[in-house]
Amino acid sequence: MKKSKSLIALLLTVSMIAVLLAGCGSKIDVNQYTAPTPAETTEPAQSGETDAPAAPTELSYAAGTVLRMATGYNSVKTGLSFDAETAGDGITLADGVTYHAGDLKPTWVEAEKQLNVKFEDKYQGNSASNEFDYWKERLGEVDMVSGTATKLTEYGEAGSVIDIAPYLDMMPNFKAYLDQNPIVRLSITGNTSTGAIYFSPYFDGVNDIERMPLMRVDWVQKLLDGEGAFAAAASNQTAASVYQPYMPTSGKVAVDTVKADGSGVETVTKDYDAAGNIIEKMNAVGAMSGVDAVNMLRTYIDEAYGGYYGAQRSNLFIGQNAAWDADELVALLRCVVANPQTLNGTDSVQGLFSREDNNNQRRVDIMRFTGNLFGVRGLESRQDYLYIDADGAMKDARQEVETYKAIERMSAMAKEGLLSKSFMDTSEESSSTMLENDLGFMSYDYNQTQTIMNATKLQADAGEKYMAVMVPVALWQDGTDGGVYMRFTESWRSVKTDGWGISKAGVEGNADKLNAALKLIDFAYSDKGMILMSYGPDAFIKTNADGSYATFTFNGKEMPEIADATYAELWEKAKGNYTNYARMYLGSTLSFAKSQAFEYQCTHEVGKEGAGYISNAIGLGVIKHPELAVTSNPWYTSIPTVLPTTKQENDLINTYTDLSSKGKFSQNKGESNELVNEIAVGYTEQGMGNAEAAAAQVKDVMGGSQYLQLKQGAWDRLLAYYNTL
Repeated sequence: MKKSKSLIALLLTVSMIAVLLAGCGSKIDVNQYTAPTPAETTEPAQSGETDAPAAPTELSYAAGTVLRMATGYNSVKTGLSFDAETAGDGITLADGVTYHAGDLKPTWVEAEKQLNVKFEDKYQGNSASNEFDYWKERLGEVDMVSGTATKLTEYGEAGSVIDIAPYLDMMPNFKAYLDQNPIVRLSITGNTSTGAIYFSPYFDGVNDIERMPLMRVDWVQKLLDGEGAFAAAASNQTAASVYQPYMPTSGKVAVDTVKADGSGVETVTKDYDAAGNIIEKMNAVGAMSGVDAVNMLRTYIDEAYGGYYGAQRSNLFIGQNAAWDADELVALLRCVVANPQTLNGTDSVQGLFSREDNNNQRRVDIMRFTGNLFGVRGLESRQDYLYIDADGAMKDARQEVETYKAIERMSAMAKEGLLSKSFMDTSEESSSTMLENDLGFMSYDYNQTQTIMNATKLQADAGEKYMAVMVPVALWQDGTDGGVYMRFTESWRSVKTDGWGISKAGVEGNADKLNAALKLIDFAYSDKGMILMSYGPDAFIKTNADGSYATFTFNGKEMPEIADATYAELWEKAKGNYTNYARMYLGSTLSFAKSQAFEYQCTHEVGKEGAGYISNAIGLGVIKHPELAVTSNPWYTSIPTVLPTTKQENDLINTYTDLSSKGKFSQNKGESNELVNEIAVGYTEQGMGNAEAAAAQVKDVMGGSQYLQLKQGAWDRLLAYYNTL
């Protein structure tokens, strides 16, 4: 199918999990951007402490203007230029060009051509926070710098980072994007009095689910499906019960679910009067054989759902019409860990694990999943642990008793041996080999990067299958009297916590540099720029005989297909991991708006299957999520990635070190997280006492009450500012 380049449609904030649809979507001109030509520069006038142009005009600068870029993504391998290890003696890519260490990557070579500038790579290979810290005392040496949204805003308010808001009229692409997405504007507003914006936002996809539960679905089928009783030559005993029921033990709970064929929504009833609660029943029996545990769960599914799932009981967990909850998952995990002989032919199998159980950055996924299981907000927030309740009040999950009750439930699961040994004891072998060694059952992670393992680590011809499954049913307190049993995910993509800012000391007195830096941001939000920043140059995109892009329909929009050579190279050099390939070799997806359309093309078929179920459920309203808008029920409003706290407020917030990003609730590699520790070690060993005492310690001892008051004030100001837009 031939499509003119000028007719390529672009929606770069759509879901990677969208299903390929038939027909032609809407069309957008990708060639609308024209490279600037040399012209006289326009000096911005000074207005108070804010650089502002005298009047809206074109951003002009001298041809070949040099931009010193202290920008990249977390390591020397993912910067604008090739590092020595990646380039080696020279690396030839799918565009036919050989690159050497220090050469700009293809995306940035093309950006130089499009913008008529020169990029000087000054990136030190750090995380955004550490990169900014490296330069913060020498900002005169760089023109653009990576940083966290919080730091860029803080230093912007202090006068060290350029406020780009006054230039929006000269940045038509970026301005249009913000106009179309007001919640994005709120997320990057650094000062509600001036409307200041101190960084260009980064989106790793937007308005889409991020992490998902993933299971070895073939194991669920082995245990639960079929007529008659489950039988096995050998099994282990279940552990002594620690976990107690979360769901009701009597009565009925009706929940909406997607029909098995995906065509619509129907109501399924959990009948506890007929079946009892599976955890209560298992706990009453105590330790039992793995075979008996499976048969008890089978009987429960038949009775609780009135035969709805038939002999394919596994669909309670893995089907398009799945309706599982935390209690049912615990029962399944008990069956899994007690039946290794059936599942992997050994005497041991691990239940719930994280990608790297000895890495705090990945261990926190277990904490995030805890919120998903037990209906607790804030554990997967876009900022710290914050969320808005139904009354419009800001909450911090670390100060909520319900958070610690949920953590206690997950800790009970851990005490039963339902979490991996390597999570419980990080000196154990890393969990990174769980799947390839048939040792692990379930995790909570990114779909594309993890389901690649179906091709690289699992044996499809033996029926092995690792797939995303529906998010669980839980009781969520969304303001409905008594709460509502529904599926809700807080793992929702929005503005990331990192971005690129313009150094005031670097560009001060040099309008060429300032205008070129602003032009780069604007270009990145043009149609052509958005494709480049995700796909790389045209040489990596499939074309038809007439030179036009080949396209496919993605979420109702036509998007470019990657070239066959690009796809082959992605597997050869990055084992199918799109993000690693794009960042390490193309130099794309380092900032700005990352399209999921490229990533979707690299998703394994098994990954597309499970994610397709979830995508359909979201589209049908069965899975709820935060909205990137100011909603009528504030509980559904996504918290902004950064709030416009003042310098004085930031100075005070920074004194609450236990609550900082490197404090007791860190989500960074090499650091520690109190909530994760409480899951693995327990309350007594952590000295937390009980849920009430744990919440009170954060509120009264760690400065949580004052911290939350400052954040609430900033949110109130942001809402008032929103009403003026």
